[in-house]
Amino acid sequence: MSENYAAQKAIPVALIKIDANSPHLLESAVEDLISAASLKVKLGEKILVKPNLLKANPLACTDPHFVAVVCQKLLDLGADVIVADSPGFGTCSSVAASIGLVDALAPLGLKVSSFEKVVWQKLPMEGHPRLPIARLALEVDQIFSLPRVKAHSQMRLTLAVKNCFGVVVGFHKAVAHTIYGSNPDFFADVLAALFSILPQVASIIDGRIAMHITGPANGQPYALNLLGASSNALLLDYVLCQILHVEFKDFPLGQAQLRREALCEPIYPLESPNAFDASGFSVPQVLLTTSFAPHRLIYSCLKRIWAALF
Repeated sequence: MSENYAAQKAIPVALIKIDANSPHLLESAVEDLISAASLKVKLGEKILVKPNLLKANPLACTDPHFVAVVCQKLLDLGADVIVADSPGFGTCSSVAASIGLVDALAPLGLKVSSFEKVVWQKLPMEGHPRLPIARLALEVDQIFSLPRVKAHSQMRLTLAVKNCFGVVVGFHKAVAHTIYGSNPDFFADVLAALFSILPQVASIIDGRIAMHITGPANGQPYALNLLGASSNALLLDYVLCQILHVEFKDFPLGQAQLRREALCEPIYPLESPNAFDASGFSVPQVLLTTSFAPHRLIYSCLKRIWAALF
């Protein structure tokens, strides 16, 4: 179960300004983030590294070099690292291979796994909807959410907490988008309830090149030149909303989280939010009621069946 962050007085949110065209600075930046955000890793701790592997489009996914650098740092700290996701379109292996994540992790002795075994869980919310959640995500000691900063046509933004929706397995994620997406507020409550039953979720977020205007799949690149980290994924999302000039009350998932728990106070051991200029970052003003049209859902299911057979 996630910690009761409200009981804590203040939690570090580490922010670093980094040029999107300076990949050689990434390793030291991630090391500084882990230290400044006080991300604790115990020797032998089993950690699920959860990138965003949406589809075979590099901008729609977490940068593979970034994922590899974070994994290396966790391995250096003695963690037992597992990298896994459940893409909305295609298979995990095909998406990971197409964006270069398989090659990026190979030198570390890591591979990208698909979520297979599931546990059907009733969510702690009105109506108690049930979702098939990856057993692995419930059994690890800690989850590291590694999203790319993106606009989202249903949720306005997709950040550290929304990335955890990927622990819903296979085409069920697309089905949930379709069923619950007709009401963004209710869908946000589903996401918040899901988040509440997961183990501790820390996050290191990649905003060097973000996606804006629309999303999460087909937006446009935006050089935000930011990396951020916190042991509290929700608090990191809150700070990102400030930087991106999105009122938390206009962020459905943010409001859903606040209905469940109080928000603790952020402290900034590195850069402050004012150090970042996101004045040109654009998010959808009118939220769509669904992001998975029926024909896209059927197409995704057929791709999964084809991959399993051949």
